[in-house]
Amino acid sequence: MKRRKALKNTIMGLGGISLLSSFTKMESLMNTLNDDQKIGIQLFTIPFLVDNDFEGALKILSEMGYKEIELFGPYPFSHDNSKQVFTQMQQMLNLKQHSFYGKSAKETSELMKDLGLTVPSVHCYIDSLRYGMNDFLEGMKPLAPKYAVIPALMNPEDRNSKEAYLKLAEEFNGFGKQMKAHGMKFAYHNHGYEHIVFDGEMGLDILLNNTDPDFVQFEIDIFWMKAAGQEPIDYLKKYPNRFKMMHVKDAAKKFRFKGDGSTPDQWMEGFPLMSDPGEGIFDIQAIIKQGIASGVEHFYLERDMAPDSEQTLKNSIKKLIEMI
Repeated sequence: MKRRKALKNTIMGLGGISLLSSFTKMESLMNTLNDDQKIGIQLFTIPFLVDNDFEGALKILSEMGYKEIELFGPYPFSHDNSKQVFTQMQQMLNLKQHSFYGKSAKETSELMKDLGLTVPSVHCYIDSLRYGMNDFLEGMKPLAPKYAVIPALMNPEDRNSKEAYLKLAEEFNGFGKQMKAHGMKFAYHNHGYEHIVFDGEMGLDILLNNTDPDFVQFEIDIFWMKAAGQEPIDYLKKYPNRFKMMHVKDAAKKFRFKGDGSTPDQWMEGFPLMSDPGEGIFDIQAIIKQGIASGVEHFYLERDMAPDSEQTLKNSIKKLIEMI
């Protein structure tokens, strides 16, 4: 109870939000949640809550019915390049911490287990895999995630030509081969810039067509795919069993990503246009239905830096229980 009270005070200080009042209202909804409905959340949805009280925020998520957690790095064992990449965003957002929030990987794993939570996937930056794969794999052992996901390629030179994408595909296959020996799979998350056409083929298609499904999978973010002018349902149909995770969020209105993805502010431009699943212009139900048919295993709420954490968490768990 002390931890709940402390978190309530913290949240109130951040803008008058109180998640605790929602617990009794969620009780009837929780009774309808089946064991097979493992609704997940990418923690970048609520970065300030976990930044101020990691353990308390996880407890709230567990009590609300979220079962799967996707972490965002960097981690204590990440390569220094990856830590430097995140520093810019951390300063922009005024975040004090990240990843395990002062805990070790083992302590984080034990906390998750105590709360009935699992960590099917984690986000990581490419340099940690390029230059520190052994450290990353060893560091992640206590959590034993199934997937390690690159959420974005910050360097445009990695994706400015067909040759660059073919090189990435080869590199991704190599990542996956290394990870497989450790019971982990590599995955890539689309982020809005992969639909530029090179010699008649889009970047994302180059990756999908030139990576081995035994070693490389994908996480589909429906907002950023729409922002690139493409349809998630079309990709799910075209590439069955390649997208194993889905980031679920809606949009208040159409948004077209115009940047090159080299700086965080380009994506942050789209954050205010996001909305809770089922509250915007996307046919979320149809996308999820196709996702299930096409082999998506994990559905994560991810409304980047949700402006009203309480409302987003409550709205989304209710909608996702109905849709999945």
